[in-house]
Amino acid sequence: MTLMLRLYAAAMQAFHAIAPNLLWHRAARNKEDPARLNERLGIAGKPRLEGPLIWLHGVSVGESLSALPVINQLLNDHPDLHILVTTATTTSAEILSQRLPERAVHQYAPLDTPQAVTKFLNHWHPDLAVFIESDLWPNLLRGLDQRRITRLLISARITAKTHQGWQNIRRSMQSLLKGFALILPQDSGSDQRLRDMLGAEAEQMGPLANLKTIGAPLPDDAQKREALEALFAGRTVILAASTHPTEEAYIATALEDILRQTGALLIIAPRHPVRAEAIRLDLEALGFRVSQRSKLDSPSAETHIYLADTLGELGVFFRLADMVIMAGSFSEKIGGHNPLEAARLGKAVITGPDLYNWDAVYQQMFDAGAAFRVGGRQELSFLAQGLIDNPAALLDAHRIAQALAQREAGTLDTVMAHLKPFLPGNAPSPDDKSHEAADAA
Repeated sequence: MTLMLRLYAAAMQAFHAIAPNLLWHRAARNKEDPARLNERLGIAGKPRLEGPLIWLHGVSVGESLSALPVINQLLNDHPDLHILVTTATTTSAEILSQRLPERAVHQYAPLDTPQAVTKFLNHWHPDLAVFIESDLWPNLLRGLDQRRITRLLISARITAKTHQGWQNIRRSMQSLLKGFALILPQDSGSDQRLRDMLGAEAEQMGPLANLKTIGAPLPDDAQKREALEALFAGRTVILAASTHPTEEAYIATALEDILRQTGALLIIAPRHPVRAEAIRLDLEALGFRVSQRSKLDSPSAETHIYLADTLGELGVFFRLADMVIMAGSFSEKIGGHNPLEAARLGKAVITGPDLYNWDAVYQQMFDAGAAFRVGGRQELSFLAQGLIDNPAALLDAHRIAQALAQREAGTLDTVMAHLKPFLPGNAPSPDDKSHEAADAA
């Protein structure tokens, strides 16, 4: 290990003593599940099933859901295989509890202390570890290397800001990255940055493969959808999907004239439904009439905003929407959310200016005419009204969006072809050189 990694390991070993108290404080703020805190300390909440086990890790909702097509394909192709999925957020755990297939289990990822990592890996001891995007923890990676467990990085996303920060710890990051047997970058920018870190050989690098472009359409519930459709009674439905703090009021005030004068209904689906009460109070203070789904409020003709503060129903609301606003793009530091969730269901999207997490996908959609970018409230109001007044143009955009989403179907084949050599039963003995790279310097 480099000196930096040794110092980090020592610091995290000391941190483990106070970690339980910090986890309880986070649980009190709804940032951890109080019933499953032991998992964050590496103590398994479920037994390890017999047979080969592949571990996939993604930090939050987007990463974990993007892996579902891969998980389903692996389980279909290998009847003896089991999958462990780890994430770090309560929202992802709730959604995965509804979406994971049989023979796949969810656990919270362990904190990156040597003690938690040791307990976690001693219990699960996966045959293969697959990391998604960029949630890389040194002690966890070292623990895999010490056990000679092959690790892969797929749909790798390295932003310019992350790459710049890595320059200060270049040797340490280089040693960690070289321990991956395969890296599939998400986009050309990530590819270039990873190659820069790995050096001239960069033997681990494979083709571009963005998991978020291959997700299955979000699930439907025809009974719920038809009941809601009857309640909406022919009104224009605008969905603001995956909103974050400040975005609800921002979008609602931008659309205020439309909601009050045309009878359109705004559905707000917050990214974190736990914020629902605060959202409702804010919107009502602005003079909007709000109905809240979790309280079984039925929207009336006088309702301006329907607060969809539930989990697992976003596919229903996408299908009901005449117009979709993808949030996470009107406030700083979020970087947008996956527009293909809407496109797979035949919906074009309106987005704000903050899109750094989805630059490549959005650029394709902008070029094709399947997405519209606005810079502020006035632009959002003007564009929304223009699309309401020109339904044929909106319908054309919807068709283009769905066609673009369908073109990405080949990505799953690319990912599966590159995973195949490393699957249990196919993988050669671990290459000592790949593990020596992590020990170098």
